[in-house]
Amino acid sequence: MSDCLFCKIIARQIPSSAVYEDDAVYAFRDIAPMAPVHVLIVPKEHIASADGINAENSASVARIFEVIPKIAAAEGLTNGYRVITNCGEDGCQSVKHLHFHLLGGKKLPETMA
Repeated sequence: MSDCLFCKIIARQIPSSAVYEDDAVYAFRDIAPMAPVHVLIVPKEHIASADGINAENSASVARIFEVIPKIAAAEGLTNGYRVITNCGEDGCQSVKHLHFHLLGGKKLPETMA
């Protein structure tokens, strides 16, 4: 999508700090980190949110979950990490392109405020 922030990042129209890339997945550092390690992992294929996952595009999502442990290991997250996706307005999804937050590098809170 031409107006999608993450599509522009994937297309290198907007700079980012890449940590991983393959044919289906792009991962980069969040510009407002919520933990010592905060990486955003996105499918290169535009999927608006978790609600948009279907039989035709679910392989992109599966690929993301195949590479998450590799990214976590490369980032030194040997003691655990959290993976989060936000969906829709009530879920606080700020960019309408499916993305997963990989958070770690410290003990994360057990509850959400």
